[in-house]
Amino acid sequence: MSRGERYAGARRDWGADDSGCTILHVDMDAFFAAVELLDRPDLVGRPVIVGADRRGVVLSATYEARSYGVHSAMPMARARALCPSAVVLPPHHDTYARVSRQVMAILAEVTPAMEKVSIDEAFLDVSGAQRRLGPPMTIARAVRQRIRAELGVPASVGVAATKFVAKLASGHAKPDGLLLVPRAATVPFLHSLPVGALWGVGEKTRERLHRYGIDTVAALAAQPVRTLHRILGVAAGQRLHELANGLDPRAVEPERAEKSVGTETTFASDVTDRATLEAVLLDQAHRTAARLRAAGQVGRTVAIKVRSADFRTITRSRAVEATDVAHDVFTVARTLLDAVPLPPGGVRLLGVRVEQLQPAEEGVQLRLGEDDSRREAESAMDSIRRRFGPAALRPASLLDQSSPPRPGDGPPGREAGPGT
Repeated sequence: MSRGERYAGARRDWGADDSGCTILHVDMDAFFAAVELLDRPDLVGRPVIVGADRRGVVLSATYEARSYGVHSAMPMARARALCPSAVVLPPHHDTYARVSRQVMAILAEVTPAMEKVSIDEAFLDVSGAQRRLGPPMTIARAVRQRIRAELGVPASVGVAATKFVAKLASGHAKPDGLLLVPRAATVPFLHSLPVGALWGVGEKTRERLHRYGIDTVAALAAQPVRTLHRILGVAAGQRLHELANGLDPRAVEPERAEKSVGTETTFASDVTDRATLEAVLLDQAHRTAARLRAAGQVGRTVAIKVRSADFRTITRSRAVEATDVAHDVFTVARTLLDAVPLPPGGVRLLGVRVEQLQPAEEGVQLRLGEDDSRREAESAMDSIRRRFGPAALRPASLLDQSSPPRPGDGPPGREAGPGT
């Protein structure tokens, strides 16, 4: 789900009628940075960047840092150049995951109709909770107050009649705000925004629309749908025309199926040695397979991501028999890597992901002559790690290697964990 462009000049008051506005989008503000400030209150009000190191990317930044142009996914070197006074803190993904679980637990008490979108945002359909908790705006205020009181971190909430508008509203409520877009104000709200606010309008699409004089949502909505089909293609043109006119029939989906499980590593220095890359792949395969088993899932596609020093990214994937075994994941990942020419400047980032997930209870097909001993051995390793910690046991082939960099440059639920 793309994050639409936020328009600084957008109105912050569209009226107080919340009847029919039963969709809430709860979005934590600068989540990783906010969690870090819980242990560093002395840094409140200062520009703070959360990132691994100079060669990684920005995972989060306080609004003080964002005022300098810093944003998530920006290379750390660029962020430091833009805001040399920023305090840079290393990430603590276990802490973010713990606080995220606490946030989601609070939201789940409001309504079972909750759709977790990522580690720091979720949709709620509160239509069934109004008799118990009051109208949508009352619920939204209570959610924000409880998260702040119990966890100490801020949340912005958008309230609207559709998911798309609720998502836009939460973005325009930031930081630490609440914005209601009444049902009757849906189209006027949308038409007050630049065209980049629409989901699916990235830089290239925006440039293409600009060539036709379409720079606002209102201008897009005014176009004959056949014109948009010609400019953008039938599917994209139809979708954007509907969104621009306030049409979004999607329901909140409480049990959002996980799409993939994986992990990736940004290296402290560019890697040009294939043996080192294979050692990292093996470590990543074991971590990914352990997450699959913990989630009770198997996957039918193995994919790798290779990013060069100049940030060009190559992805490769291959279909496999459904598996949750590290040996299978690594074998395919290594074959995919062998087919990728190493960039002249070396590899900056390497990742492994398993996709096309399904419940493990549907069965894992064994190949002729194969037994289940590998899965049993890896499951035993899972038990040992749970008891003594993740570093208690490693594959024997890694024992002679220097410890590969630990994955985690991508936040859980987005880059480094299930649900991307």
